[in-house]
Amino acid sequence: MEKAMLSAHGVCYEDYKRKLNVRMEVEKRRELDYLISKRLSADIDGRIHF
Repeated sequence: MEKAMLSAHGVCYEDYKRKLNVRMEVEKRRELDYLISKRLSADIDGRIHF
């Protein structure tokens, strides 16, 4: 988990766990990534016709 957190967000898990401001920034980025991927998925689904 430590390695994934560091490579994906540039923050070690201990800092994420301890510092609220770091945690909030990481969660904001996660939310944005989720919304972008959800929209991209909807666009792709809309273009595929069976």
